[in-house]
Amino acid sequence: MNILFIGDIVGKLGRKALDKNLSLLIKKYNIDFVIANGENITNGKGITPVHYNFLIDHGVDCITLGNHYNHWNETYKILDNEDIIRPLNLVNEKFGAGSRLFDVNGTLIRVTNLLGFTNSNLEINDPYNSILNIIENDESDIHIIDFHAEYTGEKKALAYSLKNSISALLGTHTHVQTRDYQKLVTGPLYISDVGMCGLYDSVLGVEYNSCVERIILKQENARFKQLDHGKTLFSAVVLKFDNYNFEGKEIIPIYIVNEAFR
Repeated sequence: MNILFIGDIVGKLGRKALDKNLSLLIKKYNIDFVIANGENITNGKGITPVHYNFLIDHGVDCITLGNHYNHWNETYKILDNEDIIRPLNLVNEKFGAGSRLFDVNGTLIRVTNLLGFTNSNLEINDPYNSILNIIENDESDIHIIDFHAEYTGEKKALAYSLKNSISALLGTHTHVQTRDYQKLVTGPLYISDVGMCGLYDSVLGVEYNSCVERIILKQENARFKQLDHGKTLFSAVVLKFDNYNFEGKEIIPIYIVNEAFR
């Protein structure tokens, strides 16, 4: 069983990077199931029904979100769909689900989305206790967690704490692919951050001058800008599982830079 997990897709250029690379990667790695983090796909923040359909039409089987999950009111039109997952440990969110089960040719794959304490002003429950409630009654063959959090230490500590009760824990949110992809000695496949799909010459997918103006120069009227042209980056990981006992065998990082689209 080969699963492709795509990092945070940022804006129009993130969508272009996915359009350019996804079908090729599915063929190259004989992918059975595709997961993508779509929480920045619409103009760099949130997801609308139009871009939800874009992902589904391109062959994405499951969409995870993050701290911008409800940036657009339109998102509530799709939040209850069976192939989209908002963070599990939100407090008082009645719509959508934070963990879903998928039947892939008889193999049961569970995907769960969690928020870390350090990346959001949203009111959330403790991620560790939240996921334990899912694990206790889980009948899946493969369980993958998208942990949308800021600190690598928080992500890796959670992965170690869950030991072999899950199949993989993949970090998202920082938009920078980390070098620590591995199979942990406790069992799960792991990476602190999968990275992003978006503008390559950027700050986290955002036009770099606008980031300098707002973050470094602290100009009051500066706003982050999304571009529609430039070199793109496609970041993802391939997860390989044994077809018989579903043990995680390997995690392969994908990091592709494409020249500017004409």
